[in-house]
Amino acid sequence: MTFAEECNSIFDAATVEYHRHDNIDACAENPYSEGSIEHELFTKNWIDAVQWHMEDIIRDPAIDPVEALALKRRIDRSNQDRTDLVERIDSYFRSKYASVVPLPDATINTESPAWAIDRLSILALKIYHMSEEAGRSDATKEHRDKCAAKLAVLTEQRKDLTTAIDQLLDDIAAGRRYMKVYCQMKMYNDPATNPVLYAKKQ
Repeated sequence: MTFAEECNSIFDAATVEYHRHDNIDACAENPYSEGSIEHELFTKNWIDAVQWHMEDIIRDPAIDPVEALALKRRIDRSNQDRTDLVERIDSYFRSKYASVVPLPDATINTESPAWAIDRLSILALKIYHMSEEAGRSDATKEHRDKCAAKLAVLTEQRKDLTTAIDQLLDDIAAGRRYMKVYCQMKMYNDPATNPVLYAKKQ
């Protein structure tokens, strides 16, 4: 099994585990050793699954405004946790390939391995939920057919992205490409760089 294929397996398992609880307050039962890359990947998808459902809840037109604001704050924290975790996964790859000397004509990719893996995690959730929609007994045949067509596209997209990630990792290992770890530096979460926040301190 390639690394990206293993990611898919872990993401699918984490998605199923989340939906066994189907509760944004449920605690993840991560089966992998803390500190391992597998543990990080499982945690990554769990964060994505929880955030997926928070995004569903906050779109309820009848949601209480106070509850919506609290949920928006929680989504913001989740986004930061997601970003921090992606950076840790990239640091894992940076460390893994630290001894590789890039070839003279080596190129850099448009995105890092971990940000591509981030998209793979989201695809696992899209496939899970689109599969549910394609099989909904209370929906019209037209709805199920549309969702089945979308599911086929998502499945193909995951296959292509899986291949692309493995090719990228092979290229980095062989020195044909090199990578860097860039922190996202989200300014709106930082009281020192968000003008709305630092203006209140003056």
